[in-house]
Amino acid sequence: MNRTPRLYALVEELRAAAPRPLTVAALAARFETSTRTVQRDLQALMDAGVPVRATTGRGGGWSIDRAMTLPPIRFTTDEACALVAALAAADPGAPYAGAARTASQKIAATITGPAATAARDLAARIVALPAARTEEPVRTAVERALTDATVLRLSYVDAAGRTSEREVEPAGLLTAGGTWYLIAWCRTRHAGRGFRLDRITAATPTTEPSPPHTLADLLQGSAAAAAIPPAALDPLRSGA
Repeated sequence: MNRTPRLYALVEELRAAAPRPLTVAALAARFETSTRTVQRDLQALMDAGVPVRATTGRGGGWSIDRAMTLPPIRFTTDEACALVAALAAADPGAPYAGAARTASQKIAATITGPAATAARDLAARIVALPAARTEEPVRTAVERALTDATVLRLSYVDAAGRTSEREVEPAGLLTAGGTWYLIAWCRTRHAGRGFRLDRITAATPTTEPSPPHTLADLLQGSAAAAAIPPAALDPLRSGA
């Protein structure tokens, strides 16, 4: 069995046994390979963010958290290529870019057969021109504020080059032409504002809960008032 299908099968073997741990020796026998190879595969899964863990002592071994993993997903060739294209469009400076990289590793470990071949072939034929980068500490602070719904302190440079300090209540993200904006209620301006991520020079998360805001309300009357939710995210929104 090649490595990618084996990684996929290894995850499913651990899922089937969960919460009972499986020993490396048992996994090696199951996949007819060496214990050293299984150890390398388990480490690769951990590096990719798959929630596998080892326990020592009597009755120990390797296990996986079923609540943190998905059941088997079979992608068609078109679906696999669509995922490749979507991941390629995720610029390194975009919000959640780090998570997108680990997600791509997990996806690559689950795609098999013709879909995997098509995805690898397409991935080898996509290039991108670098866009304006958002510094990682800034991106991380914005991600945390959005996820935790907390107030964010910003140092921001506007289009005219003027620097200001802002305290904002994040509402969401807007993407336009490859540029990302944080949409938030600005306490300084007492109004909704869009902050280009690549113009945020510093961002400090706080522990203060942010009042809820609706994106449509904050965008009303702005140049981005016609912005609409991406159709590709419909299944996620309907399942929320």
